[in-house]
Amino acid sequence: MSENPVLEVAILDVKPDQSESFELAFAKAQTIIIGMPGYLSHQLQRCIENPNRYLLLVNWQTLEDHQVGFRESSEYQEWRSLLHHFYDPFPVVEHYQGLYAGAVE
Repeated sequence: MSENPVLEVAILDVKPDQSESFELAFAKAQTIIIGMPGYLSHQLQRCIENPNRYLLLVNWQTLEDHQVGFRESSEYQEWRSLLHHFYDPFPVVEHYQGLYAGAVE
């Protein structure tokens, strides 16, 4: 495992009046990524100011685990069919590596 995991970040703008359906579909879809090689953890957060906007954060061991291992898999096709029709516009996905972290004890 790499010492510096990769954070996938996607801002998901869901079509109006589709949030409840999206959340139900995501509950099912998240089981797909949990089982993928290189998956470490994920969070889906809903925006307070804009309830049709979500922030998806997925931690992967490597960039290749996401871009190749997941995106080129048959499981990704199921993920796509469950979720992609909810987005408008289609999200931009970016990847980050940590530099600093802190926490309140």
